[in-house]
Amino acid sequence: MGKTDWKAETKALKKKVRKLKDALSEAPVPAVAKKAKPVSPLAPASFPSLPTIKGAEFAAVEAGVRYQNRKDVMLVRLAPGTTMAGVFTRSSTRSGCVRDCQAKLAMKVPAGAGAAIVVNSGNSNAFTGKVGDKAVAAVTGAVAKALGVPASRVFSSSTGVIGEPLPFEKITAKVPDLQAALTEEAIEMAAQAIMTTDTFPKGAAATVQGEGGVIHISGIAKGSGMIAPDMATMLVYIFTDAKIGAAQLQKMISRNVDATFNSITVDSDTSTSDTLLIAATGQSDAAEVKGPVAKAFEVALHGVMRDLALQVVRDGEGATKLVEVRVTGAASDEDAAKVAFSIANSPLVKTAVAGQDPNWGRIVAAVGKSGAAADRDKLTIRFGDILVADKGWRNPEYREDDGAAYMRGQELVFAVDLGLGRGKRSVWTCDLTARYVEINADYRS
Repeated sequence: MGKTDWKAETKALKKKVRKLKDALSEAPVPAVAKKAKPVSPLAPASFPSLPTIKGAEFAAVEAGVRYQNRKDVMLVRLAPGTTMAGVFTRSSTRSGCVRDCQAKLAMKVPAGAGAAIVVNSGNSNAFTGKVGDKAVAAVTGAVAKALGVPASRVFSSSTGVIGEPLPFEKITAKVPDLQAALTEEAIEMAAQAIMTTDTFPKGAAATVQGEGGVIHISGIAKGSGMIAPDMATMLVYIFTDAKIGAAQLQKMISRNVDATFNSITVDSDTSTSDTLLIAATGQSDAAEVKGPVAKAFEVALHGVMRDLALQVVRDGEGATKLVEVRVTGAASDEDAAKVAFSIANSPLVKTAVAGQDPNWGRIVAAVGKSGAAADRDKLTIRFGDILVADKGWRNPEYREDDGAAYMRGQELVFAVDLGLGRGKRSVWTCDLTARYVEINADYRS
């Protein structure tokens, strides 16, 4: 091949390469399918069928606060005469929404006033100073104007990333759409809209036979990580058609929060935004809640709260196992709680559970570091019904294979008896897996 022929061929090849590059640059880029978020293996088979609560209407929309192509704002309109109560985080860095709700619940309620709850996910509006307070006022004010309820009766919550200003204009712009979509049948949609790292929406319900009619209770919640007592990074909304006063309602949820939402832990971290609001519309045909009906109603309410709390643990970030830590025989209930949470929050215990390792020595260590009174020679440890350790050392009949087989289950009970008194406490936790690290390492990414 001559020199002239070689140059001509090279030129022709370069021309072809340029054409291919131009064609590629103009071709549409195929969409990369986003990997679906894995659902917790401990999730219920489906969202429960919740009874309709007369006087409570729900709606949810896509506002793009942080997430795209998913509903991230929900609204609840509550009938005139609705009574409300609440429990909140005791964090000293609690969000503007929490402080606003607390202040409003302490205000005198205008006669016959309705109420509303508006919630966004993706941004917690926490540690945002006066800018955050302005956002709360803007959102609640827009809802109050649209629904014709006093601004003092619009309660808001925000959940998500801390320290970033809330783009509240995205929410206020969607208020007309939310208002137009309100229906008593959309509670499941509302449960989906409040999720952050949750892998499934959470709901629970109960009914109570009142005098002259049935009383219904329906609740929804979100929570997956940053879960620890007082109250955790949870948003919980419970609705009932009961006729019950705000003071009585407040006493009931305050009495029952300790054994439910304050008895769960995923990672020992408490959020800035924890909120539990309960609304009673008074629309049931049943008479006012009192006497034996009040006791039955509180039992049912406790059941709904406990169910939602355990669903939060079942959806612990990266969780594959639900663990009940059952402590008895403590010198006091306070000591029992110290021991239970010391075990439940121990990274060594939680990683052993994740690895299905029956390392009961880690439980011994957690008891010892708890600060509660304990006596080695009176300590008893069980995995379910398996007696592992007793009278200060390993049970001679205990076999490691039995412990290993037990640890392969999805729901475990670690029972510890201190042999010192009548104090007792049960708490619920989950295992600590590599998935937890992945979720939290990428949370702001």
